[in-house]
Amino acid sequence: MVRPVIELHTSRFSKVIDFAFRYALLLCSISIIAIIALFFYELTTRSHLTIARFGLKFFSTETWDPVSGDFGALPFIFGTLVSSLLALIMAVPLAVGVAVFVTEMCPHGLRGIISFTVELLAAIPSVIYGLWGIFVLAPLLHRTVEPWLGQYFFWTGLFSGPMYGVGMLAAGIILAIMIIPIIASITREVLVAVPQNQREAALALGATRWEMVRIAVLRNARVGIAGAIILGLGRAIGETMAVTMLIGNRPEISRSLFAPGYTMASVIANEFSEATDDLYLSALVEVGLVLLIVTVIVNVLARLLVWSITSGHSARSNA
Repeated sequence: MVRPVIELHTSRFSKVIDFAFRYALLLCSISIIAIIALFFYELTTRSHLTIARFGLKFFSTETWDPVSGDFGALPFIFGTLVSSLLALIMAVPLAVGVAVFVTEMCPHGLRGIISFTVELLAAIPSVIYGLWGIFVLAPLLHRTVEPWLGQYFFWTGLFSGPMYGVGMLAAGIILAIMIIPIIASITREVLVAVPQNQREAALALGATRWEMVRIAVLRNARVGIAGAIILGLGRAIGETMAVTMLIGNRPEISRSLFAPGYTMASVIANEFSEATDDLYLSALVEVGLVLLIVTVIVNVLARLLVWSITSGHSARSNA
């Protein structure tokens, strides 16, 4: 009689544990959603002064004058978009090329080394990128790259004016280096998820290695690669320290990539501690609200695109 009683108590105890475990995980999931909602609530509440005073003009005005109480976020939106898009232009070909080489052409002995080296770039703190940019990249741009671009491509209007070394071009380059491991790693996952029989079928039909990669691999993985690019864009949009150290921090809109600029993350980092006026503080918080909305939208789109190509399964399981 003792054994059935013990088994009954064990069964009840297991049910209690399963019930508690299930709802503990549910609570953890809900808490994440609650944190995001709290972010939106706090940022919206604390930016009500500028929302009420400037409305949509806040996004279309170039003036940023804390002394006179006139605030417009257009230079920061412009600087964020230009530096991020410039980073994508430079990073995407290199990152996709690295991913294709590692998955399709790299010798097995080098595959792990190259993958680890690329992913190691993501572990370097952004302030280290900023210091490297100040002491290595900016002098190189000032002495060599920018004079050459100004001499041969001045007619475009993108490479004209004073050459400081720091500016939109320097910020775009450092961002490109920082988002390469993100795009390359996710692209590699997506490429590995492409069924092997697609490759074999293309080769069996007489396709060359390049044709096989272009038709059987890249075409099937294009949605996931687009998701990886958008995730890299989200990383570039939200980067703060390295960009702050290299972009020049001047709220202006200029066609030249040599000119200094400003980003939404940089202005918050630079001026938040100096914002003693309520309206000034509200303007910075509204900039943060815009940055949060853009980042969430970009990351949601990227996750949906990646999921659509991998069907919710890790690409590592197909490696």
